[in-house]
Amino acid sequence: MIAAQAALETKMLLRNGEQLLLTVVIPTLLLVLFSSVDIVDTGAGKAVDFLAPGILALAVMSTAFTGQAIATGFERRYGVLKRLAASPLPRWGLMTAKTASVLVTEVLQVVLLTVIAFALGWSPHGNPAAVLLLLVLGTAAFSGLGLLMAGTLKAEATLAAANLVFLLLLVGGGVIVPLEKFGTAGQQVLGLLPISALSDGLRAVLQHGSGTPWGDLGVLALWAVLGLAAAGRFFRWE
Repeated sequence: MIAAQAALETKMLLRNGEQLLLTVVIPTLLLVLFSSVDIVDTGAGKAVDFLAPGILALAVMSTAFTGQAIATGFERRYGVLKRLAASPLPRWGLMTAKTASVLVTEVLQVVLLTVIAFALGWSPHGNPAAVLLLLVLGTAAFSGLGLLMAGTLKAEATLAAANLVFLLLLVGGGVIVPLEKFGTAGQQVLGLLPISALSDGLRAVLQHGSGTPWGDLGVLALWAVLGLAAAGRFFRWE
């Protein structure tokens, strides 16, 4: 039942035009545009080496947070979740299926963006296990926050808030613009955001070949625990 529901969730996610725009089109366009045109000062080295890790972080956020929040919010509004809760599929099974669909979508995103980044001249370094751990914790953090938003706000409010947060974190989360551009105080505050921790951790490993970024992993783990706990406590199915 969980596998069938996960397949259905994945198909629905990939067939939705707005979701596809957020999860595939926008990250791809940003990667190609800012890697090809000298718009933002990304420091020494090739622009794609700085941008690729940040765009991977953006892809995780777009799927696990923005896309999932909007889809779940409207499912809750239209009574889909209420009907599914009454089916033989248990509620934990439904959430597991949703998580699985997010992970499948993210795998497709990572493969696509990696191929494009390599075509643009990307030269990644570092430990793949550290990258995988960052992506998993980032997914957990954003998923918890997305479900919290979808389970507490009205669908229209979720749609507006999720897109607004996406745009704000795109600009101020270290995805395209280095956090150093925001000054010392701004860098310290923005560095505590999950998107900043994910993009900074991926950049430390993939661009600079650093070891396991425990500080960034700690920030993501804290957001994951708080977000999932709050979603489990306050999520309303109706």
